[in-house]
Amino acid sequence: MNVQTINTLGELKKAGYESKSIKDELRKNLREKIKNDEVTFQGIYGYENSVIPELERAILSRHNINLLGLRGQAKTRLARLMVNLLDEWIPVVAGSEINDDPLNPISRYARELIKEKGDDTPVTWMHREERFFEKLATPDVTVADLIGDVDPIKAANLKLSYADDRVIHYGMIPRANRCIFVINELPDLQARIQVALFNILQEGDIQIRGFKVRLPLDMQFVFTANPEDYTNRGSIVTPLKDRIGSQILTHYPESLEVARIITEHEARPDELQSKNIMVPQLAKELLEQISFEARESEYIDHKSGVSARMSITAYENLLSTAERRALKTGDETTTVRLSDFMGVIPSVTGKVELVYEGEQEGAAFVAETLIGNAIQSLFPEYFPKIEKLEKQNQKTPYDKLIAWFFEGEGFELLDDIKDDEYKTILNSVKPLAGILDKYQAEIADTPQRYFMMEFLLWGLVQNKKLSKKRFIKGYQFKDLYGSYISGL
Repeated sequence: MNVQTINTLGELKKAGYESKSIKDELRKNLREKIKNDEVTFQGIYGYENSVIPELERAILSRHNINLLGLRGQAKTRLARLMVNLLDEWIPVVAGSEINDDPLNPISRYARELIKEKGDDTPVTWMHREERFFEKLATPDVTVADLIGDVDPIKAANLKLSYADDRVIHYGMIPRANRCIFVINELPDLQARIQVALFNILQEGDIQIRGFKVRLPLDMQFVFTANPEDYTNRGSIVTPLKDRIGSQILTHYPESLEVARIITEHEARPDELQSKNIMVPQLAKELLEQISFEARESEYIDHKSGVSARMSITAYENLLSTAERRALKTGDETTTVRLSDFMGVIPSVTGKVELVYEGEQEGAAFVAETLIGNAIQSLFPEYFPKIEKLEKQNQKTPYDKLIAWFFEGEGFELLDDIKDDEYKTILNSVKPLAGILDKYQAEIADTPQRYFMMEFLLWGLVQNKKLSKKRFIKGYQFKDLYGSYISGL
């Protein structure tokens, strides 16, 4: 249908336009996408076999939906992507505050205009991108904000009594008629405000200042909520939950691979960073493992969750740390180093809720612990596992490397040194190259080699085979016992 050529109600009828409710609209377009094997929620990863099928079933059932999950689980993103399941254009009675359907008007304004002008009633067209409304539930939200209120100025200008529905100033929900309306963090909405939603969800009428206005609003409601909210701040009142057709549980990525895809899709490095900074595959996995460790950490409140945004901002910080170093040293291009991970600490400390023990240790300590735990978790995937209890005189693949540190003074790895100097220092540790050539031969001549060397050192530190000490300008690696003795 060419919407450019249809400007009146008569032309709309002549074109054979048929009205559909928004839920039928979503259902019809979703059916087509599923039949054609099209991706229904583009850019959402990790939900292909869990959340998305449930969401599709809810839409096919014409349900209002509650997305329940911890922060950073793409709840609002899912709701926004539902817009793509709407028809591209819908007709609206020109001048209507509540997007009246010309073939099924519900407001007095639209009905009277159609009665007066008939087929000459002007029609405008509304694009699907305009059909998304969103409100963050906060304790200060009022019924007037959502539903509407009597407007005394309008009453005075039109010389109408307060009992006349033409004096109403419509709130956000009536103005979102024929649209998707999202209320984020629903439990934060006061109980009396939640009660005001009952009739809209079920019967389609609203009541303002004591008189009832029959408005059969045509809407798709999507609510989002955090399970933590049910106990800490508020709850969804039971009658409202009863009126929400489907409650869908969201979750965090279940594998490093999915988490990495999400981070790479959402992070926003600029062109220079993408061109000049090489990020080893192991570095990407390590970054995601930090979030997995955080979700299991005894220092972090599990009920609060660890947002996927933590990995995204940490990735951006990691690139910026390497970029800043390259700018200071004059290197045109560089590869991310493991020591650059200290630059992601600010991204971690602001994204986690600490329990009492974590508060006692401090946010920075917790962040460094998470990085160390992530290294320890991934270490056995790349090098032979180090057992906590080893037999006396039992040989290990790391004996020569540990002996190198025991017989020498160790070495320092500064934060801001040129790439050539960085490589020279790591190459000077001969046993380090030997272990790498034996267990990671496929990366022998790639830039990832030096990240892997550093990873091996940090892994031995985490397994208490070497010692690592942070000083102002970098790190010092030494033999574990020699360092202890010199400390005494």
